[in-house]
Amino acid sequence: MSNPVIDHLLARRSVSANSLGEPGPNEAQLRLILTAAARVPDHKKLVPWRFVLFQGEARAQFGKILAESCQRAEANPGQFRLENEAKRFLRAPVVIAVISRVRENPAAPEWEQILSVGASCQNLLTAATALGFGAQWITEWYAYNDDMRAALGLGDGERVAGFVYIGTAKETPEERERPDLGAIVTSWRP
Repeated sequence: MSNPVIDHLLARRSVSANSLGEPGPNEAQLRLILTAAARVPDHKKLVPWRFVLFQGEARAQFGKILAESCQRAEANPGQFRLENEAKRFLRAPVVIAVISRVRENPAAPEWEQILSVGASCQNLLTAATALGFGAQWITEWYAYNDDMRAALGLGDGERVAGFVYIGTAKETPEERERPDLGAIVTSWRP
């Protein structure tokens, strides 16, 4: 028996940010994607995540900040590297920074909140691909850079969970090998 949700989950495949192009989601589609990303398990309704959108010219402007930060962080990054950093967010029409913001709450441990952020990232991917777009969730060096923390306006206790790139796949991604369930599933027995 076929089930469209299960079929989608079994077929979903990340598309490299380098393989994405126009068009990206329109405003209504992006709102659907973000709504799905916010509809994840969230013990105590703490909303331990938030999103920063990069679209249009903002992608190039943030790229300049990336290149400047790379220049400061590395002894001699080289012109080619700096040009790549400046164009990094131009790889896709939409880039979404997912920010983890763990809240102090003894009833909702930090680990549960971090897992909720991961679920939010996965829902971004799943919703984007369900609407026919390609998407990739990555971190790369700038997710861990202090300059980027400031550029993204991260507060105390906040950190980057990843950047989700969304656009139209330029080519169909190749399927990759998946784990053998026999190697990763066991049944507990007393």
